[in-house]
Amino acid sequence: MNRFDFTPYRRTTVGFDRLFDLLERQARANAGDNYPPFNIERRGDESYCITLAVAGFKPEDLDITAQQNLLVIRGNKTDADDKQFLHVGIANRGFERRFELADFVRVEAADLSDGLLTIDLVREVPEAMKPKKVLIGAQKPLTVIEGDASANAA
Repeated sequence: MNRFDFTPYRRTTVGFDRLFDLLERQARANAGDNYPPFNIERRGDESYCITLAVAGFKPEDLDITAQQNLLVIRGNKTDADDKQFLHVGIANRGFERRFELADFVRVEAADLSDGLLTIDLVREVPEAMKPKKVLIGAQKPLTVIEGDASANAA
């Protein structure tokens, strides 16, 4: 197991406890279990896509739950067939895959096609959280900075 020691960083930083806890929890949770395989794709400045290889699963076998900052995908096979296999090379077991989501990231859509489950995610920063341009000595209301605002907010 590849374990990284965050102790030196914890001693010299303030307010990053949640980040270090998250990294340590993910390292423990993902140690050794690579089923089902998945990709995480960035499709733009504010959109992402998670693709899981779930061959053999039907939509009713999958459960997708989105909570605040957490996406949980579970797969449970409901086949009750009395099949007699001579060789089992296709993984057909249940699974649970968890993804920690950043603030303001929400699930937009999910689709199952050709054995691939795709989940589209979008980051929507509320207007109140976007950086504002402050004019010195002006009595005008603040305006949202356009352009590279996402880099400033992150």
